Amino acid sequence: QVQLVESGGGLVQAGGSLRLSCAASGRTFSTYTMGWFRQAPGKEREFVAAISWFGGDSTDYAGSVKGRFTISRDNAKNTVYLQMNNLKPEDSAVYYCAARGGGYLYSTKYEYGYWGQGTQVTVSS
Repeated sequence: QVQLVESGGGLVQAGGSLRLSCAASGRTFSTYTMGWFRQAPGKEREFVAAISWFGGDSTDYAGSVKGRFTISRDNAKNTVYLQMNNLKPEDSAVYYCAARGGGYLYSTKYEYGYWGQGTQVTVSS
């Protein structure tokens, strides 16, 4: 069983930055693929970024955030981060951390079995 707890959300002006954190329980964190998803009101939950231990922490990003967001992990702290720069109003959403075993870069919500409770990010124009 894996428990995930997100933090770091908040209100920021357009062009600003935030760093989200997701603390995970479990002794095998280093072998999980970790993902970030987001869900805006009235919209489907969408993929943001993923990081896999395989291949030396390989990463994948949604096109809408590539070049602005960076996913990273600290296995010693069982924590994954999402650094978000140059934020836009359309980035406003509840951001969720997700985890699953396996070494691939999974990019759909159906492939993840563990989820955090979410953290709100609001970007004002």
